[in-house]
Amino acid sequence: MRIRLEKPNCLDGIYMDKNPASILAEILQISKEMQTHAENNEWASVTELESNRRAALESCFSQPIPEDQSTLFSEALAAMLHMNEELISMLESAKKDVAIRRTDQQRVSRSIGHYLDVKKN
Repeated sequence: MRIRLEKPNCLDGIYMDKNPASILAEILQISKEMQTHAENNEWASVTELESNRRAALESCFSQPIPEDQSTLFSEALAAMLHMNEELISMLESAKKDVAIRRTDQQRVSRSIGHYLDVKKN
């Protein structure tokens, strides 16, 4: 018996001839690369890799998954979800850092403006 998860037909040509387990291994590798880029604040790379990962996921789950590999798939998906949680945490932290820097920049701008006003008088 095979398990089939229905997904929209959005297959990338790269994944057409690969079996679901091979694609899933690539998905995990992409997820790890996304983490590495996130750790280095390379968010544009994370976004690009997310697009690639999404295509791989759609391709992976458009094919039947052999029942004897269902445990493998469950464990791999759990690992990917854990990596996603870590990515989200890093993203939230980066967003806070940007907000702090923006607030600091606004303070500096006000201070410069105040200094220039004082200098004129």
